[in-house]
Amino acid sequence: GINAEYGKQWYQRRVRVKMYEQGKPQSYMSFNTCYKDTGLWGAYGVCERQDDAVRVFCDTIQGEWRRLFRAVSPGEVQRAKNMLKTMMLSQCDGTTAVCEDIGRQMLTYGRRIPLAEIDARIEAVTPAVLKRVMGEYVYDRDPVVIGLGSTEGLPEYGLMKNMMSSPLD
Repeated sequence: GINAEYGKQWYQRRVRVKMYEQGKPQSYMSFNTCYKDTGLWGAYGVCERQDDAVRVFCDTIQGEWRRLFRAVSPGEVQRAKNMLKTMMLSQCDGTTAVCEDIGRQMLTYGRRIPLAEIDARIEAVTPAVLKRVMGEYVYDRDPVVIGLGSTEGLPEYGLMKNMMSSPLD
């Protein structure tokens, strides 16, 4: 929903720092595209042709998703919510951006959502909600994995699927 559309900045920074400390990947971006009755969510990265660069990228992303399910703190969630609100307000600083936001909301929700409702939706997110959503939409689902170029280091699909099967609490 609306929270996920803008709520990736803090998470991206955390994962980016983790991966760049290891020297991988060259670039990374999470994505979320909402449609009226479905959506796409995930991450993509550009890696060097090093033996373990792609594996490290995949392991880091999946490890962070598991951590979000198991151990996200209320402080982390609050920080992410604050960053989300700040980013949302700063992105609508001109008429063009406001029009794009209205169009996106109309296509996705069929109406313009008032700021008070957006704020209430964001504030409703808690560690328990995050865990429930991750459990419903991420774990025990078949991941879509696409590799382009030198993919020798891409982990086998079965391994990646197994890493996202129901984690222990």
